[in-house]
Amino acid sequence: MQPDQQVSTSIDATVPTAARMYDHYLGGKDNYAADRAACEELDKVVPSTRALALNNRRFLQRVVRTLADGYGIRQFLDHGSGLPTQNNVHQVAQGVDEASRVVYVDSDPMVLVHGRALLEQNERTAVIHADLRATEEIFSHPDTQRLIDLSQPVAVLFNSVFHCIPDSETDGPLSVISRVSERLAPGSFMVMCQLVSEDPEVRKFVTDFMDTATQGHWGRVRQEKDVAEYFDGMEILEPGLVEVSTWRPDSEVVERQLTQEWIEFGGVGRIR
Repeated sequence: MQPDQQVSTSIDATVPTAARMYDHYLGGKDNYAADRAACEELDKVVPSTRALALNNRRFLQRVVRTLADGYGIRQFLDHGSGLPTQNNVHQVAQGVDEASRVVYVDSDPMVLVHGRALLEQNERTAVIHADLRATEEIFSHPDTQRLIDLSQPVAVLFNSVFHCIPDSETDGPLSVISRVSERLAPGSFMVMCQLVSEDPEVRKFVTDFMDTATQGHWGRVRQEKDVAEYFDGMEILEPGLVEVSTWRPDSEVVERQLTQEWIEFGGVGRIR
């Protein structure tokens, strides 16, 4: 793990984090005044963010159910999992097959505290405190080795997290994807989406705002073409790379964002 990937075990309530802001948008209670204030400022320029967060959460649940029920996936590795809410990955996957195994990874110390408390009675699920870029640390962790059989297909989730890390030849999204995918058996899946905008002013505002608010713990809002690069060499499941509320919706009536100044964009790729 690189020096800038060291994760803190202390909780600083005065500095917003993406995980706690996301929790606030989802209606959770595991957030502080600084997180709520940051959300209020963000909403002034990108007012559809709460709807975007809710749609992203529903996308995650649909993807997990689809992979578990339709493709027989029984092991999930969730990078940047965020704070526990209802219908988490393990609940959806184990609702299809109680033998499903799930490993969550997050660098936010509050996620570790709440996650372990929630999962201490579930031997098929674990929470690892690590930076999502620390591939070797994650894959060599005793809980990963206990729960994930890399000789069998795995679903690896990078759901709404890559905008939290900057571009880098060694630790940017493309490097992380490469390191992870080379460890996976054929037939494995990678679920990837992130915040994108085709409006350069929105990209600059949100990137600068979040980088300042989180004291440098941020990457950037990207474009759809950047996300498409994540899936190079993979077979992309239908309906392709899309705004996530339109990925295999549960019904023909899909909740829409009122504005489209930025969206969650991505999909699911299968390792050949």
